[in-house]
Amino acid sequence: MRELLRLWRPIRASLWFTPTLIVLLAVGLAATLIEVDTRVAPVTWYEWPLLFGSGAAGSRQMLATVAGSMMTVAGTVFSITLVVLSLASSQYSSRVLRNFLTDRTNQTVLGVFVGIFAYCLVVMRTVRGGDEGEVFIPSLAVLGGVLLAFVGIGYLIFFIHHISTSIQAAQILARISDETVCAVDHLFPEAVGDESDPEPPDPVVTRPNQRWHPVPAARSGYVQEIDAAAILAHAKEKRTVVRMDRGIGEFVVEGTPLASVLGAGEPESADIDRLRAVFAVARQRNMTQDAAFGIRQIVDIALKALSPGINDITTAVMGLDYLTAILVRVARRRIESPYRFDEGELRVLARGPTFASLVAESFDQIRENAGGNVAVLTRLFEVLGMVAEQVNSAERRAVLLSQADRTAEVVLRTVAAPTDRHAVEAVAATLEARLGRKPDGRTTRPD
Repeated sequence: MRELLRLWRPIRASLWFTPTLIVLLAVGLAATLIEVDTRVAPVTWYEWPLLFGSGAAGSRQMLATVAGSMMTVAGTVFSITLVVLSLASSQYSSRVLRNFLTDRTNQTVLGVFVGIFAYCLVVMRTVRGGDEGEVFIPSLAVLGGVLLAFVGIGYLIFFIHHISTSIQAAQILARISDETVCAVDHLFPEAVGDESDPEPPDPVVTRPNQRWHPVPAARSGYVQEIDAAAILAHAKEKRTVVRMDRGIGEFVVEGTPLASVLGAGEPESADIDRLRAVFAVARQRNMTQDAAFGIRQIVDIALKALSPGINDITTAVMGLDYLTAILVRVARRRIESPYRFDEGELRVLARGPTFASLVAESFDQIRENAGGNVAVLTRLFEVLGMVAEQVNSAERRAVLLSQADRTAEVVLRTVAAPTDRHAVEAVAATLEARLGRKPDGRTTRPD
């Protein structure tokens, strides 16, 4: 079942799947209405000439006009989508393109126009005039084509509105943030208590006359998903220890270890295939189990906004705001220990994100690229304070204090104006007080 889900997700998110379904539904609708027309006496439709009064030539011409216009509009929609993809890639980041390609609205709009075209083709081929033998005009199906043309007009207006709003930075950041928060809820479902449990001491993972045997990757790519339950089940069954050498979102090269198995001899080929199958490796990352990838996309947008060529400070600040929304959710969740035990016996050495790694992923590169930018540095201290309000463990407070210290070093190194520096220092002092430490003057230098 898990393997089927892995195959289903990229198909479901592809640009062609939804339009294909809509085309099939349109063809089925056309066939159904034509069948109804063949079973109902034509004289029935003549009672409403304004609705069903078209002749064979008129019906063909009308269906041909609708079909041609729908294909023209479909080409326009496709062209607009390509322009938007190009603009998003250059303005924000190439990582955000997947959000437009997987946008269900874009897929549906394209499918509607192509589906109406297919509907008209199916109906038009059944229209027969007097010079073609028995006269047959599927009046109900022809009326359906006219109504679908109005549906297409409505979808065109809706698409223009949707594409003009979806290209805005706020919409892109909000969508990435929402998807990342869902991944966080999936990865870390348990809330922390009053205090996070301290990390257990590192267990001893060596055994006499045993060594680590690698499970090589069958292909190069990024680890998208890992079936942790299957790894634990395998380790329990074989009474061994499995170590993950690559985690979610990491790149693995063909032939290099995905995992390692502790044992006296080489594992059987069936066991290697079984362990290799629990790792889903693909050409790019996704956010099914990879919350750090969502953070990476927002960071890329903020870095592009901070670049001299764009210099969009507002977008960079908005990126920090949405990173805060993600980290606040992480701060409230318990992150599972990398050690998996069975009846007190170590079975799996997992590899996954930590609070410190997610915070570093969020702020490290932005901080280094925001040198001299008072607005971004000030906001960085403020968002650290927002996250600090949700943290209730000494370990996580230490992580945030470390980020504050590094940001203070950037301020000291890059902000020369005394007035600007003192303004940032005031925000930094508030953060340090919130984290339980008095300012020690690290951001102060002679004016």
